[in-house]
Amino acid sequence: MADTDWRNQTTVIEFILLGFGKFPDIQILLFLLFLVIYIATMATNTLIVVLVVTDRHLHTPMYFLLGNLSCLETCYASTILPRMLASLLTGDRTISVSGCITQLYFFSFLGSTECYLLAVMSYDRYLAICKPLHYSTLMNTRLSLQLAAGSWVNGCLAIAIFVLFLSQLIFCGPNEIDHFYCDSIPLMELSCSDTHLVILLDFILVCVFTLPPFLLTLTSYVCIIATILRIPSTTGRQKAFSTCSSHLIVVTVFYGTIMIVYLLPKHETLQELNKVFSLCYTVLTPLLNPLIYSLRNREVKAALSEAVYKCGFHKTMQKLRDNNLT
Repeated sequence: MADTDWRNQTTVIEFILLGFGKFPDIQILLFLLFLVIYIATMATNTLIVVLVVTDRHLHTPMYFLLGNLSCLETCYASTILPRMLASLLTGDRTISVSGCITQLYFFSFLGSTECYLLAVMSYDRYLAICKPLHYSTLMNTRLSLQLAAGSWVNGCLAIAIFVLFLSQLIFCGPNEIDHFYCDSIPLMELSCSDTHLVILLDFILVCVFTLPPFLLTLTSYVCIIATILRIPSTTGRQKAFSTCSSHLIVVTVFYGTIMIVYLLPKHETLQELNKVFSLCYTVLTPLLNPLIYSLRNREVKAALSEAVYKCGFHKTMQKLRDNNLT
């Protein structure tokens, strides 16, 4: 009888993403802020990818993985920020059901892939610090390529299974999502069909696909920190820690904010706080990653300086040639 009730209701064809609609007076300010963040995110991550591809000194497994992470961050930011910017500028907060599920897929796929890439990068740092004599043998170009490809494939497959089941849900009741992007929990809460199977599948996929890379990352850093503490000299400890500190900061920000968001009680008074923390790993993390790596990494700064020098040198030579021709 219950099934008949919801089947007789009108099916929802679009959702309303409330976002930051509770603050109408600062919509333009938020638009400008997020526009600057988006442009900076795309520019800095693209710069990292270009440097890794063009500078032969960065053709190592560590920077190959960093290039993958930056490439991922450009896609990650683009799944949410353009839609949010359009909403802030025009005031149109509607999104179709298919568009919402598509956004959820790409956001979750890229987020899951980032978990794997961070785990692979932590394993790379573990080998570099804990097994330095065997590093070049254990972490070669072929293995780093396989690990990076495996990260993308695992992230894609894990979320594809979940979204396939999620897309079968029927939405016929309220269509307002009190968030700035389409997340799985609000969608399941709005569905008027049975969600027990989808919730169970979500839990299984988290345990199978998301928990292992987190545990691998955690284990790697436990071993790294234990190894660093056993180094007798202060200079040696500082040098060893400097090689992994950038990655450790990225991991802490990414996992820390995600845990806060998904472990916070789902209380109405905490909803706005939830959005703020969600901004950290959806908007700020893609911007912070290249800044952290470029500002704290000697090789990246050297590659950037060389690129700027070559660019300036070529422009100077071109001007001299032009002057000679005239």
